[in-house]
Amino acid sequence: MKARVLVVDDDAEMAEMLARHLTRDAWTVVTATSGAQAIARLAAEPFDVVLTDVVMDDTGGLVVLREAQRHQPRARVILMTAFGTLESAIAALRDGAADYLTKPFKMAEVDVAISRALDERHLREENRRLREEVGDRYRLDGIPGASPAMKAVLEQVGEVAASEASVLLIGESGTGKELVARAIHWNGPRAPHPFVAVNCAAIPDALLESELFGHEKGAFTGAVQKRRGLVAEAAGGTLFLDEIGEMPVALQAKLLRVLQDRVVRPVGGRDETTIDFRLVSATNRDLPDLVRSGRFREDLYYRLAVIPIRLPSLRERPEDIAALADHFRQRTTAALGKPVEDFDEEAMAWLQQHRWPGNIRELENVVERAVTLARGPRITLADVKTEFSSAMAPGTGPRPTLAELEREYIRRVLEDTKGDKKAAARVLGVSVRTLQRRAE
Repeated sequence: MKARVLVVDDDAEMAEMLARHLTRDAWTVVTATSGAQAIARLAAEPFDVVLTDVVMDDTGGLVVLREAQRHQPRARVILMTAFGTLESAIAALRDGAADYLTKPFKMAEVDVAISRALDERHLREENRRLREEVGDRYRLDGIPGASPAMKAVLEQVGEVAASEASVLLIGESGTGKELVARAIHWNGPRAPHPFVAVNCAAIPDALLESELFGHEKGAFTGAVQKRRGLVAEAAGGTLFLDEIGEMPVALQAKLLRVLQDRVVRPVGGRDETTIDFRLVSATNRDLPDLVRSGRFREDLYYRLAVIPIRLPSLRERPEDIAALADHFRQRTTAALGKPVEDFDEEAMAWLQQHRWPGNIRELENVVERAVTLARGPRITLADVKTEFSSAMAPGTGPRPTLAELEREYIRRVLEDTKGDKKAAARVLGVSVRTLQRRAE
């Protein structure tokens, strides 16, 4: 579809000359010989780009700019200006104009300006579409969960999303803590701004401070250039610190000061920068127990846990398994383009009886694997049963403890990855350090 360009100039010959030239460039061009006529056009038909003179007898180009923003906020406006009005044109850039051309100009300059404006418009549209897709994914009513336990979580999320309070998400690995953190962000006033996720256990202790706060050139060996930290990247938005219980005690004190004063000093730097952000953190550890043992600062804990939200394990919400499994089936079939319509009764019965030590993450992996392996329109029992399922399926013997199940699950994953701890940690969604500690 051809891009539509509105050319506005009260010099009819100039408007016509521009129209003839731009039409040869395969754009659909409409002309207006007054600001009032341009505004009427903007109210009646769509345009991708508006090319308007600034100084006109009746209604100037700056008024056309404002009316274009009101009627067609996605259209990009380019101003044509003489040197005498250059200052006002530059000011208009701050008000949303895409570009300006200084008279006299060459037609090639017009082509470049319009092409650039169209590229920018396309990029903005693509960003808007992607943001809408992401926002839809994290809508509260789009998160599967009809169980009383999950309904309570979603109610809490809905209540805290609009606030600025720090939130601490507590739950086992794989219970969806990052999903909930993103839902808090996307359903709150900071949604237009960045969401920055940091896994504190996945970054070596020696690098975590510079990753969070940035560093100056030469601050340490390997710091060959200045770098912004992830806290600064989250400015205006939400910083999500996952596995916060793994943060070294020395760094906890520095994080506490950032939370208290909202200022960040990069490693090796002297200047401090004020940064506005919201903090959401998560842990699968017992932080009060870590406080008692001296491995976590009590004052930081209370800063983090202004609003604590506990996420239930999948064992506590078995009534959600069917909906979650079907959600993952639909998402995987859409991604693979594979027509797998549902689960057969045996497959669903197995899913609902399995203990799910890996929680939602494990269920998601099993369903993705089942869709990939399925040979027909329905997922069968053979598709969902993994090689380690029999060890964890319900039986008549004594029930293993959660710790035993976790160790068995880790052992089987390590077998599956042929002892590759990094690969196993990726499958389990934890750091190598966490994997080693839990496998003991």
